[in-house]
Amino acid sequence: MKKTHLTFLLCLLLTATGMKAQESKTYILSSGKNSLAVTAKDNESAHFQYFGPKIQEKDLPGMFETGAVYWSKTIPVFGIDNYGENALAVEMPDGNMSLDLKLADRNLTSDDKGELLVLTFKDAVYPLTVKQYFRHYKDTEIFSTWIDITNNAKKGDVKLLNFASATIPLPRGDNYLTQFHGGWGSESWMNEEVLPNGQSVIADKAGLRNAFGSNPGFMISLDGKPRENSGEVFGGNLIWSGNYKTKINAYNGDIKIISGINEEESLYRLKPGETFQTPEFAMTVSNEGKGGISRAFHKWGRKHRLAHGDRSRDILLNSWEGVYFKVNQETMDQMMADFAALGGELFVMDDGWFGDKYPRDNDKTSLGDWTVAKKKLPLGIKGLTEAAKKHGIKFGIWIEPEMANTKSELYEKHPDWVLQHTNRPLQQGRGGTQVVLDLTNPKVQDHVFNVVDNLLTENPEIAYIKWDCNSDIMNYGSLNLPKDRQSELYIRYHRSLQNVLDRIRDKYPDVTIQLCASGGGRADYGLLPWFDEFWTSDNTDAYQRVFIQWGNSHFYPAIAQASHVSASPNHQTRREVPIKFRFDVAMSGRLGMEIQPKNMTAEEKEFSKRAIASYKEIRPIVQQGEQYRLVSPYEKKSIASLMYANDDKTKAVLFAYRMDYLNNQNVPMVKLQGIDENKVYKIKDLTPADPKKPSPLDGMTVSGKVLKNVGLNLGSTLSRPWTSTALELIAE
Repeated sequence: MKKTHLTFLLCLLLTATGMKAQESKTYILSSGKNSLAVTAKDNESAHFQYFGPKIQEKDLPGMFETGAVYWSKTIPVFGIDNYGENALAVEMPDGNMSLDLKLADRNLTSDDKGELLVLTFKDAVYPLTVKQYFRHYKDTEIFSTWIDITNNAKKGDVKLLNFASATIPLPRGDNYLTQFHGGWGSESWMNEEVLPNGQSVIADKAGLRNAFGSNPGFMISLDGKPRENSGEVFGGNLIWSGNYKTKINAYNGDIKIISGINEEESLYRLKPGETFQTPEFAMTVSNEGKGGISRAFHKWGRKHRLAHGDRSRDILLNSWEGVYFKVNQETMDQMMADFAALGGELFVMDDGWFGDKYPRDNDKTSLGDWTVAKKKLPLGIKGLTEAAKKHGIKFGIWIEPEMANTKSELYEKHPDWVLQHTNRPLQQGRGGTQVVLDLTNPKVQDHVFNVVDNLLTENPEIAYIKWDCNSDIMNYGSLNLPKDRQSELYIRYHRSLQNVLDRIRDKYPDVTIQLCASGGGRADYGLLPWFDEFWTSDNTDAYQRVFIQWGNSHFYPAIAQASHVSASPNHQTRREVPIKFRFDVAMSGRLGMEIQPKNMTAEEKEFSKRAIASYKEIRPIVQQGEQYRLVSPYEKKSIASLMYANDDKTKAVLFAYRMDYLNNQNVPMVKLQGIDENKVYKIKDLTPADPKKPSPLDGMTVSGKVLKNVGLNLGSTLSRPWTSTALELIAE
C-alpha cells in the first residue's frame, strides 16, 4: 500500500467538509464484513483505494493520512502512460492506439441485486465511452466489477486489442497463490505455492471446455501459507465460459491482478453505435482463511449464479457406466425399477438413445440427429416416461446439442453448419467424426434450441436434461462470419450460446439441466446461471473424487457438484473400493449413482437403500449448508475430512475418509467447525456397514466446545484401509 500525494489528500479533505464535492468523492460499497472503496475525480481518473474489512466514511481521513490505501487506476489504459500492464487497449479508426479516459459521470445506485457504482469515462479526443461497474451483491460477501465499451462514432470500427474486466491491487507480502489445474478425469487439482516475483498467469485457450487445464477461480493469501479457517485471503473468479486470462503481477511492493477474456486470437471490431460488455469478475476477501472465501462464493452461487440454487436436487441414477451405448426399452425399465426400489428419485438415460438412419451405437455417428432409435426404443421417449411414472420416479435424458458427427443426417444436409476453414481439411474429434456446430449462425442457434424444445414439447414429463460437450473448438473458422470478423469467433460463439440458453430458460424455467463437458470441463460460473449443477468428472473413482471435489469446493457449492456411486472395480482406474466408502464420498455432494443395479450384490443393494434414506435426511444440510474443510487430502495426514452445518448450527454432517494406510499410522484428531460451543450435540452414524455395529461414536453426546477445540478421535472408526464415516450431529 502507498501514500497518496498531498494534492489528493487535500481533495479528500475538501470532500469531507462538503467543498467541491462534485470534483472528488470516495465511494464505499459494503457487505456485512467487508468494504470496497473507489475514489472518482471529475475529468480525471478513478482509483481503487481499498478492499478489506468493513469501514465507514469517517475512517477514510485517517486511512489516507497513514497511507493505508491503494493508489491504483481502476482502468489502466494503453497509449499515453504505458507503465505496467494495461487493462484496456484499442486501435481507433485512424490507427491511433492511445486512450485518454476522463471521468464524465458517476452514480451510486442500487437494484434487486444490490449496490451498484457506475463510473462513466470518455476519451478526451475520440467518441469512445467506457462505463465501469462495481457491484456488491446484497446478503452476500461477493463484489464484482466489469466494463462496457461503446463506439459513439458515426463511422469507423474501433479495434479492441485488450479488454479486461478487472484491475485489482493487493498488498505484497508473504503471499501464496492457490489455483486449480488438471485434465480429463483429474479436474481441479489444487496447487499452492509461494507467489513469485514477476508475473503469474492463469489462462485458457480451449474455446469451449475452459475448466480442464485451469479453473478461472483462484485465491491469494495475504499473510503467509494459506489456512482453511484463519488468515487473510483474497478470492477471485472470472464469470465467463470461454477463453480467459488472469495476470497476477507481483513486484515493486504490491500485487496487481488483471483479469478478463483472453484477448489472444480474439481481436474484436466494435462497430459504430455498438457496445461491448466484458464479463463480471467476482471477488471477496476474508479473515477466515480459504474457507471463508469458499463459503462466501457458495452462498452467492446458490443465491445469484446457479439455476434453482434454493431447490433440493434429486437423487438420480445415470445409465452411462451401467450400460454405455447399449440402451434399450427393456434395460431402461429394469434400471428404473431397481433404482426405485433403492429409494431413488430420478433416472437419466445417457448417450445411445437416438439416430434413425445412423443408430447411435458408438461415438462415431449420429450427433445432430435427435430422433429416437426405433430399434432400441420402439415405444419412444413416451414409453420411458410412462415407465418412470409407473415406478414412481422422474425421467431425464442426455443430449449434446452443440455438436455433430460427420456421419449424421444433419451433416449430410447442412455441412456448412459446422465450424470449418474454407480451404483446409476438416479436423475431426471424438470417434474420428465429431465436429462443432457454428453457433454464430442464427439457423444453428434455432437448431440447438429446437433440440430441447422438441424433446420437451413432445415429452413434457422430462424433468432433467444432461447437456454434454465433448470437444473444444477445432477448425477455427466460420462460414457465417465476414472475413474481417473471423477473429471474433471465440467470443461470438459464447454470446450465441447464451442467447440460445436464454430462449430455453424463458420457455422451460423449471426443468433441471446438468452442465457436462467430458466431465468437469465446464465447471465455471459463466454458464451456471442456466444450469442447476455440473458433472464433476467422468472419473467416478471415489478415492480420486475426494481430491477432485475438494478442489472444486473452493468455489462451487456441494449442490452444484454431481457425485455418483459407481461400480467396483472402478471403470476408469480399476481401483476396488467398498460400497460404504463410495457412498460416503458421493454423499458429500449431490448424491447419485452411475451403475447397473442388477449387477450389485444383495448386500450392496441393502446398504445403498439405507444410505439413500440417510442422505434424504441430511440433504438440506449438505446442499444448502455452510461447508468447512477440516483435514486436507493434500496434507497426507492419513485421512481427509470435511463437514457441513446449517445456519443456526443446530445440525451438522461430518465426512471422513481413510486415504492411505500403514500399520500403526497416526489418525489425527478432527476439530470441527461450524458448530456452537455452547450447545451439546448427539452423534448419529448415518452409514454403518452393519446397522447392528455402528461407529463407536454413535449415540454419544459431546459439547460444542470439545468438538471445536479438542476434536473427535476417529482412530477406531478409520482403523483399516478404505474405511470412512458419515456422522450427523444434532444439537440437543
